[in-house]
Amino acid sequence: MKHLLSPLDLSVTELEDLLNLARDISKDPKKYSHVCDGKKLATLFYEPSTRTRLSFEAAMLNLGGSVLGFSSANSSSASKGESVADTIRVISCYADICAIATQKKVLLWLQQASLLYL
Repeated sequence: MKHLLSPLDLSVTELEDLLNLARDISKDPKKYSHVCDGKKLATLFYEPSTRTRLSFEAAMLNLGGSVLGFSSANSSSASKGESVADTIRVISCYADICAIATQKKVLLWLQQASLLYL
């Protein structure tokens, strides 16, 4: 499993491949309209980010997948004191892909605590 925290996490070859794939999807979206059939994207947005969240959700839906998640820490168990680590641990049982918007220091801590496997 690969986790992407920054574009710098990708090699030049991986970045080129990703951009080529994006171009191909843009040219022929129907070709990719079912590549995520049966897959779920969890959107865990602890910080406001409407455009980013909607772009992830639209992309997943365009690829045939489904979306679950929350758009505000206030609508998650974080409001009751649940840690980001606990939330990720539980959500990973429900989803194939997680898109997380939180402070980078939190993600780095999770990586160091071996909750994000790189």
